[in-house]
Amino acid sequence: MPRMLRHGSSVGADLPPDEAVTVGAVTDPALRAALTAAAAGDAGPARELLAETRLGAQWERRSGCVSALAECALHNPGWLEGWLAAAPEDPDATLVKADLSIQQAWEIRTGHRASHVSEDQFRAFFTLLDDALPVIAAATELGPTDPVPWQVALTHARGIQAPREVFDAYWAEAVARSPHHYGCHATALQYLCAKWYGSHEEMFAFAERAADGALPGSQLNALPLLAAVEYEVVSDDSTQGGPIPEARVAAAITRAQELSAWYEPGDPDAAGFRNHLALMLILGERWSEALDTFRAIGVHAREFPWAYIGDSRKEFLEFRLGVRMQVASRTPFFSRPPQSAPAASAALPVLAPRSLAIAAAPPHQVAEAALMCGVSLRIAPAPSGASYVELVPDPSPGRRAALAGGEELLTAAADNFTTAEKWPALVLRRTADRYSFTLFHKGKVRATHLWDPAAPVVDHAQAAATAQAVAGVFPVTDLRPLITLLRGGNDPARRQAELVTVLGLPPVPDGFGERDEILGDLPEARLLARRGVLKGIRDTMSTDLGTPALHVPRSRRWWTLRIVALVILVPAAVYGWLSPDVGWYRTLVPTAASLFYALQLRKAWARRR
Repeated sequence: MPRMLRHGSSVGADLPPDEAVTVGAVTDPALRAALTAAAAGDAGPARELLAETRLGAQWERRSGCVSALAECALHNPGWLEGWLAAAPEDPDATLVKADLSIQQAWEIRTGHRASHVSEDQFRAFFTLLDDALPVIAAATELGPTDPVPWQVALTHARGIQAPREVFDAYWAEAVARSPHHYGCHATALQYLCAKWYGSHEEMFAFAERAADGALPGSQLNALPLLAAVEYEVVSDDSTQGGPIPEARVAAAITRAQELSAWYEPGDPDAAGFRNHLALMLILGERWSEALDTFRAIGVHAREFPWAYIGDSRKEFLEFRLGVRMQVASRTPFFSRPPQSAPAASAALPVLAPRSLAIAAAPPHQVAEAALMCGVSLRIAPAPSGASYVELVPDPSPGRRAALAGGEELLTAAADNFTTAEKWPALVLRRTADRYSFTLFHKGKVRATHLWDPAAPVVDHAQAAATAQAVAGVFPVTDLRPLITLLRGGNDPARRQAELVTVLGLPPVPDGFGERDEILGDLPEARLLARRGVLKGIRDTMSTDLGTPALHVPRSRRWWTLRIVALVILVPAAVYGWLSPDVGWYRTLVPTAASLFYALQLRKAWARRR
């Protein structure tokens, strides 16, 4: 514990802040533009993008683009149908339709194990897969040199429980078009794993053969690592004395580490296997190597493998924090922590969000509640007796701030200063064109939501659940406007601003999202400097909150208690100084207490005037 407290704030301090970490964010500018346009009903950018990947034989990029656009069509119907109506023989539109057909089937089945899927779900699942077969066949015919339709076919084969000869035929077609296509290999690996139609041994043998025949730097070298995660994390079988020797798992990890060295830190193309690598290093208690891997990942968390454990982003951040603490606890007390790896490439900037909290309480109440939150805050009065709160960057953050895990510092502070309070706080965030909010009440997260123009729109059930949670804190009687705001990604700035209006909170200040520290220009804004625990406890007895001071109206009970204390302490002090039987050291106690309360009363009275 002493080592952790000493080194915890410095170990991993070079990692991107928690608030900058995203799960599966689209980093390809062309794809992001295509998704945003498609969500608005325009298929033009998607048509141009997929044509570029097909004509340029960019098969790996094409695979990711097709999957993302199919998911967009799943939640934003209309644009793909219009594209197909205008060009029914378009190989790109047909391929997206084929992938969409598979995703529609799996959405009904869900990703749960078969024992948790109902008969009705299975019946609808197989019906949709049967309907998808002609579309997949058309995609393969329209793209004779394209391996991506065969990747879709391999997923289809897994879903319909196709026999091995069907899988082998699809696999032969895929590798004939692109022998080293990572997407096809990863899809085939799923068919061959023990939870589907293969075995642990067959899966590892397939992955190792592919990696042995891959070029240096090819992501096929990470295929054994994916097999190791399936074996160690996903499989229900015990790996103690299992069929796969530990040496093969260790070799898969080593091969993935060598592959990681081929990519720049922060490269999103390497984030997929690096996330798997981080988890496997953690399971092997290789803490320093895991920390270096998190540095290489940067802000690019991925859904898997963390979704195997729980919420992807939460698990990623908690595991990352745990690795930091493990490294800190193993660093000798009087030694320096291990040196960090090279920083992320300048071509891949980290976009930290701009955050603002709206607390439904006056500034002095927020200041009192936030005295010991461990960060510096700027608090400004807002209309209707509310407050705006923003984080003030601290060049030397305290240990509590450095060790805050799971969320960014303003969110962690809101978690702290709403604890045991009756009033809620809404934390708003903006990162590039992504907007989000987190609602806190009594120190607990009541609701959270993200508006991302390039992400799938949330379904009605999820939006209704979020709206219901918000209505449990704010007096919202009609949930329909709130659900409408949540079910859309276009114009996120407007949606976030209208959410604040619907909740009856003060409007978002001008400049939010465009620059840092927007409250600094407000004349009544006050700085609540970071305090240590002891100073925070002491300041709870003071009226001086902030710089300049925040006026704290004192209750009648506060005045009564101090006046009563003076009535008792002043005579005791006078008696002590006049009586020869009372020692001077006993007299000092009531004297000092009398002076302390008298100064408090004088200062508070002066503020009232």
